[in-house]
Amino acid sequence: MSTITTASSTSTAAATRTGARPTRPRRRRRQRHGWATAIAIVFSVVWIFPVYWMVNTAFKPRPEVMTSTPHFLPLNPTLENFIVAITQTSFLTNLQNSIIVVVSAVVFALALSLFAAAALSRFRFRGRRTIMVLILAVQMLPGTALLIPQFLMFNNLGLLNSFFGLSLAYVAAVLPFAIWTLRGFFITIPVELEEAAMMDGAGTWRILRSILFPLVVPGVISTSIFAFISAWNEYILAYTFMKEQAMYTLPIWLVSFSSPVTGTDYGGQMAASVLFALPVVVFFLIIQRHLVVGMSAGAVKG
Repeated sequence: MSTITTASSTSTAAATRTGARPTRPRRRRRQRHGWATAIAIVFSVVWIFPVYWMVNTAFKPRPEVMTSTPHFLPLNPTLENFIVAITQTSFLTNLQNSIIVVVSAVVFALALSLFAAAALSRFRFRGRRTIMVLILAVQMLPGTALLIPQFLMFNNLGLLNSFFGLSLAYVAAVLPFAIWTLRGFFITIPVELEEAAMMDGAGTWRILRSILFPLVVPGVISTSIFAFISAWNEYILAYTFMKEQAMYTLPIWLVSFSSPVTGTDYGGQMAASVLFALPVVVFFLIIQRHLVVGMSAGAVKG
């Protein structure tokens, strides 16, 4: 009887030990997951805090903004800063200019990059690799290094102080990245889909329009987000190419809140920054829904 009891206790202890072994990796995974979550929270707070402080300052009156003691919430919230920003005579004009230039740049950049990416990923022709390397090299160059050559070229062509010229400059800035991004989406599409379409008698344009283009919708949407944000936030080209104040865009309008004579209106500038960021947020929220739909459709068709 004692032998049976001893064997039973031994087996129970062994089972306990074997059952305890898997818990150690689980604990380690949980610890790693906890550390990763904590680090992600820290980075999120560091990234979100400037945006929060911008919105917080936008609702503060000027005496509260200039106080030496920071307040993490407005003591006397006001919309005066937003009213001052909106009622400026140049706001609506600069907003209209930004919309015209940015929408034109995004449409042209997407159209050109879509066909260029399709050609570089699907067709085999002499010089294809050289073109890809040159596109990558142009993308690696800093924009300020190209500012003077672009200014001289656009000046000779008579494209300065025009929406078309500025849109063309924005297209040139975002086109290399857009081509490389869309090329990656085209490469992931199985070649068998095109071969099956060719067997059914479909030509090149029909394959592009009915098969390839619908499957790269997620890439088109993600590229449009990058192009929109890059063109919307651009300041140097707009300030350099546009000579008249009536042709300025919103990034230049933000600078008008700082003056060597009157100083900087921090409340008005933060309110203007909030207004400046709203179109980007709205554009992303609208595009995000289509991005999910496009990814689902592409997965089903693929």
